[in-house]
Order: sequence, then C-alpha cells, then structure tokens
Amino acid sequence: MKTASLSNLKAELQHIPPNELIAICLRLAKYKKENKELLSYLLFEMRDDQAFIAAVKAQIDEEFKALNTHQLYLAKKTIRKVLRTTNKYIRFAASKQVEVELRIHFCKTMKLSPLRFKTSTVLYNLYLRQLQLIRKAVGGLHEDLQHDYSSEIESLSL
Repeated sequence: MKTASLSNLKAELQHIPPNELIAICLRLAKYKKENKELLSYLLFEMRDDQAFIAAVKAQIDEEFKALNTHQLYLAKKTIRKVLRTTNKYIRFAASKQVEVELRIHFCKTMKLSPLRFKTSTVLYNLYLRQLQLIRKAVGGLHEDLQHDYSSEIESLSL
C-alpha cells in the first residue's frame, strides 16, 4: 500500500463530512500514544503557550531529578529520554519561541545538574548540539527576541 502525499490527504479531508472527520481523528488517537498526545495539545493547550511551556519545564525538572549521577551510562540514558520528550513537545508546538524556551531550559537544567557532563564526550557533544539548535532557532525570531535571548545563550556557553 502506497502512502498518499500531504496535499492528497488535505484535498480528500476537505470532502469528508464533520462527523466522519471526528471519527477519523478518534481512530488515529486510539492506536498511537503520540497521536493522542498531539491531539490533546491541539485541542487543549495550543492556545496558551506560556502554560504549555511551564508544564513542559516542570516535566523536564522532574525527569532530571530522577537522574542517576553515580553511573554515567544510566545518566546518558535518562538525559537522552528527557531530550526525546523535549523534542516531541517542540514538534507539537511548531513555534521557534517555544523551541528556544524549552531548549534553553533543558541546557540550564543539564548545566546545573550535579553530573559532570564535560568529562563524557557523548553528553558534551549532546549539550553543544543543543546550543547550536538554540542559536539556529533564535536566528529565526524577531530582532527584539533575539536580543532578549542572547544573554541567556551566553550564560549557557562553556
């Protein structure tokens, strides 16, 4: 079975009655957790970015509290899991400002953790990659916002 392109899907969805469209959305949400999470974001959290950012930041903090600082292997796994979760919420929001806020919070939390990530090449490179992504995302924002975030980015630099 060949998957249809987005333009074909959009054209076909325009011809479907609202009741059938609701049934299709519910069916999509039923089979995959990420689809359900995206639908929840679109229906309930999309209108209030600041509350969404605060909730995701709280989740990042909770996951970092569970960080095992005694075994570097387990710490790497936990940090990667936190980063996967962060990236998922960034995709949901599809906003450069939300992306910058969440990535900066991730880096701040990682820098403040008792873990010495500079000694681990993998974690150090992961941190540097996040800084690169922050700088790239800030480049797409308005000049006033770029200026606001520049001091935060400088404080994250190693």
